[in-house]
Amino acid sequence: MVWISRFRLRLAARHLRRGGLVAYPTEAVYGLGCAPLNGTAVNRLMELKKRPPTKGLILIAAEFGQIEKFLDLSAAGIREKLMATWPGPITWIVPARPWVPHWLRGVQGTIAVRVTSHEPAAALCRAFGGPIVSTSANPSGAAPARTRLKVRQYFRAAELAFLPGTTGGLQRPTSIYDARSGARLR
Repeated sequence: MVWISRFRLRLAARHLRRGGLVAYPTEAVYGLGCAPLNGTAVNRLMELKKRPPTKGLILIAAEFGQIEKFLDLSAAGIREKLMATWPGPITWIVPARPWVPHWLRGVQGTIAVRVTSHEPAAALCRAFGGPIVSTSANPSGAAPARTRLKVRQYFRAAELAFLPGTTGGLQRPTSIYDARSGARLR
């Protein structure tokens, strides 16, 4: 198990609660995160990455209960598909509840979610008290950052908090599946 300083976790969580952006290690690459219901923070994140807001975003959580309220689980079998792969490096596209903000859904009526088993990312979600936005730490179109140094090179002028740690060793970003059809999307 990876040891993470409680002090560093508290600082990162406080930064998230205040609308800040945090860079942190995930299963394969460094991620950029923010509070999912803070539209201003999400907008800053999208501008930083030069990413169109129509794409939607991924939410990661430490446990299913942190993301359940965002999901419409009324279709048969969806909950079972999710629970069979979590915690772990599988992201699912799931129908979103009607109240979920457009900046999380993009133009779809769905939301991408993952219950991570990577301890630094999970610890950040626990310290924050809920799910966080998780997108790769890179400008749109560039290779995702795998180190803190590469994140700094990409975003020199950005005000980012950093959660120390190493990535989980996956060679590729997490797989993404559609929860309704089961089709692999990435």
